[in-house]
Amino acid sequence: QVQLVESGGGLVQTGGSLSVSCAVSGRTLSRYIMGWFRQAPGKEREFVAAIKWNGIMTWYADSVKGRFSISGDNAKNTVVLQMNSLKPEDTAVYYCAATSGSHPYNGRMYEYWGQGTQVTVSS
Repeated sequence: QVQLVESGGGLVQTGGSLSVSCAVSGRTLSRYIMGWFRQAPGKEREFVAAIKWNGIMTWYADSVKGRFSISGDNAKNTVVLQMNSLKPEDTAVYYCAATSGSHPYNGRMYEYWGQGTQVTVSS
């Protein structure tokens, strides 16, 4: 059974930085794409970033490119999303997900999901 557990969410001021982590248990997902999605109340879930360790591929939403960075630590089975220059519009619940497919942007393709961690950016 694969489990994804997010941590590191919290409150940060506009312009600040925060990192959220996704711990993977059950098995190593080295051949999977690990993605971060976010959802604010009343809004649709949106893609944030993704990484595939096998192939060293990363993807970013245009809205976060240049501000966020995704990385993976295979030894720790952990994926980290480093968020810099945070804006109020980044406020959302951030979800970690994993897919064995080849479509990093499409949340419907992800097989495993974490419970989410709240990130709030204040002015």
